[in-house]
Amino acid sequence: MSESARRQATAADFWAIPEAERFHELIGGELLPKATPSGEHGDAQAGIVGAVRTPFQRAPGRGGPGGWWIATEVEVQLETGEIVRPDVAGWRRERCPERPTGTPIHARPDWACEVISPSNSTNDTIKKLRLYHRVAVPHYWLVDPRDATLTIMRWSADGYVTVLRAERGDVVRAEPFDAIELAVGTLFGDDPPDLG
Repeated sequence: MSESARRQATAADFWAIPEAERFHELIGGELLPKATPSGEHGDAQAGIVGAVRTPFQRAPGRGGPGGWWIATEVEVQLETGEIVRPDVAGWRRERCPERPTGTPIHARPDWACEVISPSNSTNDTIKKLRLYHRVAVPHYWLVDPRDATLTIMRWSADGYVTVLRAERGDVVRAEPFDAIELAVGTLFGDDPPDLG
């Protein structure tokens, strides 16, 4: 069967996968399997959550900058009907006053972060990048454990603009969480630097 004649997968196909086996995403009419996380992937994902959740998942003025809801590995159905499972995602409380709940979440994230896995890096660096741009996710991060880098992108009408690329050893202010300093190495298991 030719590529053009292949049937496009639908949301119904996605939801037909048993929940315990639904480690997939629906992007561009394709059911794309999520990679099995490596130790490096899981550590980077935990590092991201550790860096942003404590200071930001709270009401503003309550012990940190606040103003966000942060979640990991939740199914998000976008307005296009496509379904993604970002490694980490965030919603601004000013736009989404109630914590996003349920499966799937129907509110588009204000920030999505993907930890790149070697087996499906194209999904994160091309397919999801294009999808997140199409639905206007304002901020997109790519974290790559292979070379210990962090890439920060901001939405613009013509495509995402890379506003920062940082590596292990750098201490940065990474939008949209630029109210705090982030030691990039901590995303990859390094001890926090003594900034005092």
